[in-house]
Amino acid sequence: MNTSAVNTSAVNTSAVNTPALGLVTIGQAPRADLRPDAEPLLPGVRMVEHGALDADRFDGDAEAATRRLLAPEDGEPPLISRLRDGRSVLLGHGALVPRIESAVARAERDGAAATLLLCTGRFPAVRATRPLLFAEPLVQRAVAAAAGDDPVGIVCPHPDQAEDVAARWSRLLPGGARAEAADPYASDGSAPEAVAAAARTLAARGSTWIVLDCIGYHRADARRRP
Repeated sequence: MNTSAVNTSAVNTSAVNTPALGLVTIGQAPRADLRPDAEPLLPGVRMVEHGALDADRFDGDAEAATRRLLAPEDGEPPLISRLRDGRSVLLGHGALVPRIESAVARAERDGAAATLLLCTGRFPAVRATRPLLFAEPLVQRAVAAAAGDDPVGIVCPHPDQAEDVAARWSRLLPGGARAEAADPYASDGSAPEAVAAAARTLAARGSTWIVLDCIGYHRADARRRP
């Protein structure tokens, strides 16, 4: 019994001391919807999850005030993310940056050798003491290399993002980009068909490639035919 206890402790200590990849969402962690997609792509990697909104309250009387505090400014393209309970929240960049920095710091304290920011939005500089990877430039450069001069269709989460998303991608892609919205966090189960419908619209308008431009979309959405 004593030997078994010592061995278990040694295994757990070894796991904690293994360098990890930090996964920081702009919503709340853990992202139960994300891990099934991420784990097969990162075999043997210890992942530590933290959310920018982990300390914010979305219950009872506090919820309305929290949502107002985090909301985008007038005319600002919103960001959207998932709460721990599966609901979504619209966010502005200003309130998010210090919260993201706090989440990155927590990931680094948990042993993250590098941290990936799980959002394809565009952010100003975020303080970190170890490598911090931004999803948007990683995705954009990969798509640009694959698509070449072909026109690309972008599926984004919110209609108020579409114009800004299309403009940002068009500056990078020689063949141009169009955008359609489909909410990946819809609570009524309509997300898969909404994503497929947006992809069909983009394909009908001439897009050769379709990009799902949000961490909230799933590999199953990518495999679904428009």
